Amino acid sequence: MSDAPSRRMFLKNAALGLGVATAAGLRLRADAQPTEASGDAGDFGTFLTKQGESLDDPPANPAAIKPVTEPNVLGPYHRENAPYRAKITPPLEPGPTLLITGTAWGHDTQKPLPGVTIDIWQANAAGRYDNDDPRNPPQPDVFVNRARVLTDELGRYEYETIHPGAYRVGRGFRPPHIHYLVRAAGYQTLITQLYFRGDAHQDTDGLIRDSLIIDLDTHETEHGRYRSGVFDVVLAAK
Repeated sequence: MSDAPSRRMFLKNAALGLGVATAAGLRLRADAQPTEASGDAGDFGTFLTKQGESLDDPPANPAAIKPVTEPNVLGPYHRENAPYRAKITPPLEPGPTLLITGTAWGHDTQKPLPGVTIDIWQANAAGRYDNDDPRNPPQPDVFVNRARVLTDELGRYEYETIHPGAYRVGRGFRPPHIHYLVRAAGYQTLITQLYFRGDAHQDTDGLIRDSLIIDLDTHETEHGRYRSGVFDVVLAAK
């Protein structure tokens, strides 16, 4: 099965419920009450019951055991004012589908941070950025493989993208990575990168840091395959 149908049906049918807060995110009424269980939730409901936890539970706190997220190089391809959206790539962008989730934490309070802006950009599957050719620059209002997301009231974020490709730098290669620029009121701006365990060229790259490498899980659905990973960011107070 091709990657394109998988991505097209992913958010609609994979039952993952993307919950990224965007600039126009929805809010629950203050007087809203929980929906009573019907007993007919099916396999997904059975899974939640066996897990013994609620989707509304706050995420586990890593700040007590994790240092401030290690910074990494900004690189030459950042662009300001990317749109707010939960899908980093254009529709039907070639490449293996990824779902990245995480939580933003304040290192000083050891609590999740709502309303954090995370600026995300990456190369495509062939290792090219939308602005890496000075002879063919992108239009000012066209942002390819880049976006911004906001953390929700529990400090969580998530987005869909594709696995970026490696690209040549000098005589070597940069391993696949995703750039992050994280801004939150009262905290130092974090510039870092996310890497994937097992990708090529990691042993010869001078910029990669072990603390920034995440594992990916593989999932099979009736509409195709995707991979998922978790990348928390812990911010230092000003």
